[in-house]
Formats: sequence, structure tokens, C-alpha cells
Amino acid sequence: MLTEYLFVFAQVHDEFRIPELLSVAEIHGFEIKFSENPEDRKTVARPFMVLQLESEEHARLLAQRCVLIRYACEFYARGKTYEEMHQQNRIRAPQWAKYASDTSFKFLVTAFNHTIPQRRQTEVVESFDYMDWQGKIDMKHAEVTLFCLEEYRDKHGTTRPRDEGDGDFEEVWFGRLITDGTARPLIHKFDVKKRVYYGNTSMEAEMSLLMATQALAAPGKLVYDPFAGTGSMAYTSAYFGAYFYGSDIDGRQMRGKTNQPGIIRAAAQYGVANRIMDLSTFDVTQNPWRCGELFDAIITDPPYGVRAGAKRLGRKNPRPPQEGPPPTFVQRPDDQPYIPPMRPYELSELARDLVLLARYMLRSRGRLVFFLPTITEDYKEVDVQGMLCEGMELVANSLQDYGSWGRRLITIRKTTTERYPPPTFDPAHAVTDNVAAHIPAHKDFREKYFQGFKKSQQEGTTSQQ
Repeated sequence: MLTEYLFVFAQVHDEFRIPELLSVAEIHGFEIKFSENPEDRKTVARPFMVLQLESEEHARLLAQRCVLIRYACEFYARGKTYEEMHQQNRIRAPQWAKYASDTSFKFLVTAFNHTIPQRRQTEVVESFDYMDWQGKIDMKHAEVTLFCLEEYRDKHGTTRPRDEGDGDFEEVWFGRLITDGTARPLIHKFDVKKRVYYGNTSMEAEMSLLMATQALAAPGKLVYDPFAGTGSMAYTSAYFGAYFYGSDIDGRQMRGKTNQPGIIRAAAQYGVANRIMDLSTFDVTQNPWRCGELFDAIITDPPYGVRAGAKRLGRKNPRPPQEGPPPTFVQRPDDQPYIPPMRPYELSELARDLVLLARYMLRSRGRLVFFLPTITEDYKEVDVQGMLCEGMELVANSLQDYGSWGRRLITIRKTTTERYPPPTFDPAHAVTDNVAAHIPAHKDFREKYFQGFKKSQQEGTTSQQ
């Protein structure tokens, strides 16, 4: 029999909540049933969600892994008014009555987007007198915490007294607190500012944690990042128990300036250096892999040209063919290594190649997780659907919105057990062959981004004049 549980979320990244919940459920092998209430389905941005789970242990597992969860509660009642909520709570008496006889308890009365005065908090607690709780009140070490939370409209950006509109809430929720979201403090643990090695393109902690969960990082899993950079994906994936392998076309990003590679030093800071299998320098389009189906997940943040552009081996302008005999080999006078020429790697070409690489390198049911920047007004669903190829399906597409542009966390799963040959990384795939006539919004993203910035700047200058 399924039981309803109330989850309270941090009011950030609302599009990432459901994919994160489903990923954690898949890691631990249980199912989640979502609310059938049409109002709840329309308002996914609200910080409350009622889920049906088989056991309280499943609720704890979600709270232990999901960084977006603040609280997990056994759900008792909700209502537009306290009368409606109390009526529903009386119906649910069999759920809470078993605690009422001799269990120490306390009430936690709080609000979202509001501060409840102490006087009214007392009134709210007294309104639950019909529960006839006989146990000891213990404000520090209570066995049961009864959680009452009022939801108010967002009033940010206005100047007002703290208790203005008190009691004018949208809805009130009530339940038994099971646990705090114990994964959320990991955001501070992996804070880039506290890291011994990072760069100007290092992924922020919260997003790297979300990506590791989307990749189903867990003990025994093998994770690969083909654009490792300073290793933001390595630390969170390894922290959750996975083994990590990284590569980058520029080994200096992974090494840093000391004898010990920077990624290894930062991994040691988090106690996961033993889970970094190796770091290699090579162009992903000229990779050394001689067999596929090695990894359980590929997780990466490809460079898209705003702070650092993607590169691949080759010349921007190929040399014309030379006439006559080939030049004779001449020994270089110094011992400096040869640095091969590189050319830009256009984003839509990179994204398509990444999906093909994942189909070759992932085991069946393995996941590819990566960020894809898009221009907001140009984006269409076909932009992502067009990247898919046979044997690969879209699992999640969550937007981190920056206004005129945003970046989408794309999660793709390999659905086939068929073996595919290694991709050729042919530039002809820059525009997907699934939708031949469509140019995706992420194509030439770098040029579009800076053109838009210059246009806005020019308009601002004109208005000032």
C-alpha cells in the first residue's frame, strides 16, 4: 500500500526537481507515484510536492540524495483554510494516533514567503488540541516533530512590515517531519570558492551535484568526462561512490602548475582521490578507445565559447597541397614538445558527436548528461529531439534560465544492447540528420551570444544619448 509523503523543496531550479527525484528512485530501485491533482501538476514551481511511496525508508533515501529537498514529512492534511485542513487531519487520525499516547513531541509552525508572529504560532498549535497528545513536550529532543507550514504569495521586491498579510495564506500543509534534506549541505561542502583547485569555467557545486545524480552515480559505477577541465564532475561523482575517468584536449586544465595534478589535489580534499582512475590528454574526436560499452555514464559540461571555446585537432585553414618531394626532417634545436594545431569545434557539431560517442561508449541503460546552451526565443523541442539517434532516448530536459539565453541539462539514455561502430565525427553532422531542414538554436551559439550582447550595449548607448 502506498503512503503519501510531503516534500518541501528549496525555491530554486524547479525544473530539475522531478528528474532528480526519478533518478534517485532509479538508483535505489523503487517507484514514485506523483499527485493526480491537476492543480499540483500545473504549479510545479511551488515548493511543496506530495508523493506516494511504498515506505518511509524511500522518503529518507530521497532526502539523503536530492540536493533540492529541504524537508521530508509524512503527509496528513492540507487546506485553503485551517478548518479545511483540520477536517482532513481528523480523517487521517489512524496515521498519527499511534504516536499520541506516550511519545514526546513538538510543533514546528512556519511559513513560506512570510514570517508568522509568535502570538499566532501559539494559536495555531492550540488549534490542534483535538489530537489529544499525551506525551511530553520536548523542544530539543522530541521523538516526533509535527510540521505545519503556511504558503503565501511571493511578495519579494516590495517594502512591507514582516507580518503584513498574516493569515492570508494560499494553503496550509500539515504532517510529521521525517528528516531534513541531508544532501543540501553538500552544496557548501563542494563550494568552488573553498576548493584547492578550480578555474574560471568550473561548474558550481549545486549543478555538479544535480548532474552526478542525473548520471546515476553510485558505488561500482564507472563515469567518464570527455571535457574534464578542472574536474567539477569528478568530485561529486566520486563522492557518491562512482569511479571517474577524465580526458581533455588541453592537459594543462587538468594538471595545473604543480607536480601533482590539480584534479587529484582537489579530489584528495574531498577524500575521493582513490576513485579517480586516470586523466588523459587527447582530442575526443581522435580518441584512443578501441572498444565500446565501457562506461555506465558520460557526464560533462562541454565548452561553448562564452568563457572558453571547444577545440578539436586540425587547422582552421588547411594548407594547400605542396608540389615536389616532401621536405626533409630537421631536428628541432630545443626539447619543447610539439603542440598540434587546433580549430574551433562548433557546438551543434559537438553535441551531435557527443550523442554518437555515448551510444558507442555507454553500456545498455547508461546515461549521457550534459549542458546545452540555447537562445531562449529561438529554442524549440526539435533542437534536442533532432540530436537523438537510433538506440538513444531523451530522459530529461531541464532549463536553467538566464533570460535571453539559458542552458539545458540534457539527460539521454542508451536503450539498446546492439553494438555500434565507433563514430567518425564527420563535420557533416553539424546539423542533425533527424530534422534535415531545421537549424537548432544552439548552432553557432558563441556568435549569437556576443552579437546579442553588443546589440544590447549599442541600444543602451543610443538611449543615453
